[in-house]
Amino acid sequence: MLKNNIVVLVFLMFLATNAQNIDLPGDIRQHNITNFNTSLLNPAYSLEANTSQSIGLWTRWQWQTIDADPTSVFLNYNRKIGEATSVGVGFLQNNTGIFINTGGIINYAHTIKLGSGVLLGIGVNVMGYTQELADTRFQTDPQIQLPQLASSNNFIVQVAPGLNLQIDRFSVGVVAENLFDYNFTNKERSSVSGERVFLGLASYEFPVSFFNFDENAFLRPAVYYKTVPNQDSQIGITTLLDTNKFWAQAGYNNFYGFSGGVGGNFFKRLSVGVLTEFGSSSDLKGVDPTFELVTTYNFGKQRARKEKTKEEENTEKEEKLGRQLSKSEALAVKKSEKEKAKIEKQKVRFQRDSLLSVKKEEASLAVNRNEVRKRIKDSVRAAKREQKLLEDRNILNETKIASEERVQLRKKDSVDRVKLEEALAFSRRLREKRMKDSLAKKELALEAPNKTSITEVVIVQKGEKYEEVAKEGNLEPGYYLIANVFGTKKYLELFMKDMKKKGLTPAYFYRSQNRFNYVYLGKYNTINEARTARDGKLKGKYTSKTWIFRVTGE
Repeated sequence: MLKNNIVVLVFLMFLATNAQNIDLPGDIRQHNITNFNTSLLNPAYSLEANTSQSIGLWTRWQWQTIDADPTSVFLNYNRKIGEATSVGVGFLQNNTGIFINTGGIINYAHTIKLGSGVLLGIGVNVMGYTQELADTRFQTDPQIQLPQLASSNNFIVQVAPGLNLQIDRFSVGVVAENLFDYNFTNKERSSVSGERVFLGLASYEFPVSFFNFDENAFLRPAVYYKTVPNQDSQIGITTLLDTNKFWAQAGYNNFYGFSGGVGGNFFKRLSVGVLTEFGSSSDLKGVDPTFELVTTYNFGKQRARKEKTKEEENTEKEEKLGRQLSKSEALAVKKSEKEKAKIEKQKVRFQRDSLLSVKKEEASLAVNRNEVRKRIKDSVRAAKREQKLLEDRNILNETKIASEERVQLRKKDSVDRVKLEEALAFSRRLREKRMKDSLAKKELALEAPNKTSITEVVIVQKGEKYEEVAKEGNLEPGYYLIANVFGTKKYLELFMKDMKKKGLTPAYFYRSQNRFNYVYLGKYNTINEARTARDGKLKGKYTSKTWIFRVTGE
């Protein structure tokens, strides 16, 4: 490292003698790359490409000086392997003003899903390049022995890992551009710990809705902070507007100045753009602008820049379908829900009134039984009194005939009492039977819609879709005509609204076995009723395919 420092010191002395030259930071100067070839900015960004395969070129002409123009070139091929892995290979040449670094770069990136909408991208760039002097006009004193200058080329390997955490549309990343490097020519580290280059970048994507031709257009502002050895740290901000037809970019860097660029997308595969950067600080006063050329060609499968999850796609479809519903349809759905709630309240009120009526009848029957018992007792007492008076009246004149008459009278009274008790018992049984029949009729009226035979044996017809279970949640036994199955709640609700709009009365139940919601258009007591409704397309109200789901209740 002492040899590197001596070389830098000698060049700084040489540059100090030329007022028109400016000390250029030794970084790659890739801060304007925000849309294409972004793996050079952060190795984890290669996963954000909108195609599975692409090849791109980025070229930067710094300040357009006549001699020793610090030009950078990055030619890159990127390919995605599956949905979570990306690899790339490229050619890189970077002129730092002192050295020209020429070599290759290998990129690898992988995404880890941490939760719903939370992704962690891990990437690494491995660069191997030769390093030689950029300005051969500088001649050293042959009496000064500088080993670094004695070597024409140095071969250096540099490792740059990067991370990117994405939470929905917000992302934050960090890169260590030379976390590890090694000079194989001198067999030592190429830089010391104080010469590490670190980059931190945060951005957020805002969907842009005023472009009717592109529903995937977005505006992405980003801010970054970069440490540069032996110079002030760089702070910058960039804003990118991206659509299917074109893109535009503006930015600012506290060292390099203001930048602006535009580009177009042609034939859905080719993208070409230019960017110009103007120095704004007093140190860069009088220098020419910097130009960048960005181009890429996509020859893989096209897809959205941000891969959407199945849940996001379902949500967008549901929202789109929801927007198509008119106000009258929404009012009709709301009215239907109110009517359903009213029917439920009437059902509860009917059940409550039925129970009260039964209790009143039971109380009335109890009162009637007490009155009958009292009348029987009074009749018996009266009969005994009359019998006693008759016996007392005829006791003196009792004769054999009178005795026989009294016996007959007693027998008759006994028979009359027995008949009276039998009549009272029959009346009691008749009232009890009427009460039981009344309760049974009311219970039958409540249970009739849900009653079905659990002993019916079903023979599945050829080509018929039929499923049978003993029990499913709180479902009552019966045959359910299934119209559709959904895993998403919003999709389910939209389908229910559509069925109600067609004049049907759909309902649904949730199966914990497969975590799906089953929508049925009717419940029937027998298989013949269910098949008739299915084959008749519900009297022409629902023409799509339906199938039968049975709960036996066994």
